[in-house]
Amino acid sequence: MWLRSLLLSVFVVLCAPVWADTVWLNNGDRLSGEIILLDGGKLALKTKYAGQVLIAWKDIDTLRSDKPLLVRRDGFDSEHSNQLEAAGKGMVRVVNATTQTVPLASITRLIPPRVLVQDRVWEGNLDAKLDMKRDSSETDEWKLKGNTRMEHGRWRHGLSTELERKVKNDVKTADNWQLEYDLDRFISDQWFWRASAGQDEDEFAFFNRQRNLGTGPGYRFWDNELGRFDVISQFNRTELNSSVGDLSFNTYSLEWDYKRLLWGTRLELYSTAEWQIPQIAVIDYVMDGEVGLRYRLNDWARLSLLYELDMVRGLGQSVSERRYLLGVGVGW
Repeated sequence: MWLRSLLLSVFVVLCAPVWADTVWLNNGDRLSGEIILLDGGKLALKTKYAGQVLIAWKDIDTLRSDKPLLVRRDGFDSEHSNQLEAAGKGMVRVVNATTQTVPLASITRLIPPRVLVQDRVWEGNLDAKLDMKRDSSETDEWKLKGNTRMEHGRWRHGLSTELERKVKNDVKTADNWQLEYDLDRFISDQWFWRASAGQDEDEFAFFNRQRNLGTGPGYRFWDNELGRFDVISQFNRTELNSSVGDLSFNTYSLEWDYKRLLWGTRLELYSTAEWQIPQIAVIDYVMDGEVGLRYRLNDWARLSLLYELDMVRGLGQSVSERRYLLGVGVGW
């Protein structure tokens, strides 16, 4: 019996998460957990008893953290801290090669560092939208959008997909899907080279299949716990297939990928867009873009609002299509 109890105790101790960060509040309360980030006057603290909680920075007396953090202070560039130690009321000690006691009010941002060469990062989102109409006709429309990204060392893999289907009175009126894969090799912390491949299928379009191969340089302005911003320029080879013939041509493209966490990580603003200039006389440019908001209900559930814009200009005319999507999804 005693051996079984001892093994159970050891198992519980080994499996229990380590909550190394402590926050003391002005009212005397103390919270333990893991500091996710400080931004916009809110400290996001992940606890084992209440999940992620947001604490107003002005309500914090002092805090302690045993993990490295990037500290941004008024009038200073970001500095790396090995740990933070509790100090007097409204103060904290920043421990590096030396120890410095600073006012909490002077700290505007805390972010766990993300080291390119050492860290493995895997993240993604999957959003779904279903629209059912029951009036003089029956219409069912659903759309699924997903993307995932994995980084290891100086390599980054990206995969995005989109599926759409619409049925009206038991007759299919829309059926298409898209798939794109990106492979990035980082030359430095900011510069990288991308190779990409993609394919689109649309049963009801004149060109029912499109294939793309591209390569070119990219620049990462930032990528941390608050979000990212990448800009990529590519040279592409495009092939269009139809029942009456095929068409191949080259394009030059400019693409961006932007994400920013707001409101203490609860709200996510994101945008992607691609501007292409085909090397054919009848088309001046093609632009596909989207901007959206995701509200994080918990660690994995999301509510999403998305605006999409597709535009083509050629022969002196512009044709555009706009869509508004409201749905639910998961994130990791």
